Amino acid sequence: MSARVGIIGIGQSAFKARRDDASYPDLVREAVTMALNDASMELDDIQAVVYSLSPDAMVGIGNAERVGVDAVGARNKRFLRINTGGATGISSVAAAYYHVAAGACDVVLTAGADKVGECGDSQTVLNKIWDPTYERQLPLGTINMLAMSAVRYMHLYGMTEEDMARVVVKNRWHAAKNPNAHLRKETTVEEVFRSRYISWPVKLFDCCPQSSGGCAMVLASEKYIKENKLDAVWITGVGHSSESYFLGDRMGNGQTADHADAFALKGSFERAYKMAGIKEPRKQVDVAELYAPFSNTEFHSIEAAGLADLGQSPAMLKEGRFQIGGDIPVNTSGGVLCTNAIAVTAMVRVAEVAQQVRGKAGGHQVAGAKIGIASGNGGDHQFFGTMVVEA
Repeated sequence: MSARVGIIGIGQSAFKARRDDASYPDLVREAVTMALNDASMELDDIQAVVYSLSPDAMVGIGNAERVGVDAVGARNKRFLRINTGGATGISSVAAAYYHVAAGACDVVLTAGADKVGECGDSQTVLNKIWDPTYERQLPLGTINMLAMSAVRYMHLYGMTEEDMARVVVKNRWHAAKNPNAHLRKETTVEEVFRSRYISWPVKLFDCCPQSSGGCAMVLASEKYIKENKLDAVWITGVGHSSESYFLGDRMGNGQTADHADAFALKGSFERAYKMAGIKEPRKQVDVAELYAPFSNTEFHSIEAAGLADLGQSPAMLKEGRFQIGGDIPVNTSGGVLCTNAIAVTAMVRVAEVAQQVRGKAGGHQVAGAKIGIASGNGGDHQFFGTMVVEA
């Protein structure tokens, strides 16, 4: 195994509701160009490409990775497509990491793009993930699935709708400082409450947007980085964990996992922390980008990351401990609540913490950040990926 794997280039487009000026390959190439420029490299320097892409039904093209090969300069190179739902982006970074760590390559590009709001009714596509006999007919969907999680968390820990609204207010305040974020307008608790219910207790402002944009990252071996005198930050911990497919298996009643919490996500973080040598995340972690597409899910993500005890994160949020200037700022970019281009949403989490520990996060920079963590969730809250990135 390579001693260490570093991140040497990052590219993000400015995410918007629509990008009528760019196709999927255009958006990917836009991010790739920025990442290569950041790394001072050319496409010819890349030895392998991991392509981060949503399900074909979201793209509207069968085997949609085919249209991306030329856009990422992958002709005659190793090429791998990844799709683990919302976790796709972080799974793609992990696949790129293992290409390098295993010694197969010295320089790997991972890239992707999405046009969630331009693919028709994305919720109709996403709602097909449920078991067709027992669950889909309820009907279960990606929104009410996590509304049920909110209800369960309320029951166990006393969370309120006002607590959820505070997450939105914090993340919108962060996003206003991030020029790449989709939703950049600050809001108030009162405005969140005035937005319509989607699935109680989740309101419109509690939900992530449908975003268009791309992201790319260049990873390299420590040997290559030192030989070429490049600047890098380092991926020191990688973890993945999966949950049961059937949602009913996570509804308490003596089950190991409870839908109020994110048990498998916790396991993923524990693996990443062990690999990185982190024993006290509350003391060692400086910044976190946690995949939370609905306001309530930020709470159990914080707790799964070991940044708060079960049920304690709403009170800590109210005290300002998870905002920029607080103890451990969470989702300083605005998070998934403000930007959600599904194929790269979880990749953006890694890119953002990497920028933080590089000291290049601009207006939403956390002073002195040296260790950051990122996560991604996919499927029916089933697939989880986590990473630790250090300066």
